[in-house]
Amino acid sequence: KNNSPATVNITSIVYQRDFFFQVFPQKGIGSGFIINAEGDIITNNHVIAGSKNITVTMSDQKTYKATVAGVDRRSDLAILHINADKKLPHVTLGNSDDLVVGQKVLAIGNPFGLEGTLTTGIVSSLNRSLQNEDGNNLEGLIQTDAAINPGNSGGPMFNSRGEVIGINTAIYSPQNRGEAGSIGIGFAIPINRAK
Repeated sequence: KNNSPATVNITSIVYQRDFFFQVFPQKGIGSGFIINAEGDIITNNHVIAGSKNITVTMSDQKTYKATVAGVDRRSDLAILHINADKKLPHVTLGNSDDLVVGQKVLAIGNPFGLEGTLTTGIVSSLNRSLQNEDGNNLEGLIQTDAAINPGNSGGPMFNSRGEVIGINTAIYSPQNRGEAGSIGIGFAIPINRAK
């Protein structure tokens, strides 16, 4: 019951320069999840990389300014912190070492800015490798057919007991003859790496 309220929308503002060297803000949207009542949040590093202003929106639409508590660029992980005036709902972390191919998984996130979207699927493969945008190889990933769309990055992947076993991080969507979109292959970072 706490898993949906504990999944948050993360908006980051990155300032970039255009061709004429004028600075303009660019908004990024991703997901994250609260791991304790004090307001620590796990997300992907690429969701917040280079950002000066990070806003976390809860399921009740209350917003908080977030600070970066730590990053691991090689693993594409980040921990944020928000100061709330109350104890926050949080997820339970599971054990990703126990995963098996064919196991049911659920992903919650904010694809396309739509809050609290739930998708289901199975673990398609384990120990996959993928190169991220920075050229780093992400190793030991969980491959799933659960729909992971833009905005789901950094959101939680749960087992059927409602425990977080992964962090949604990427989709594989090759463009072929003008067709684009998910072809049913998503990847998640095992939660034990974040631990």
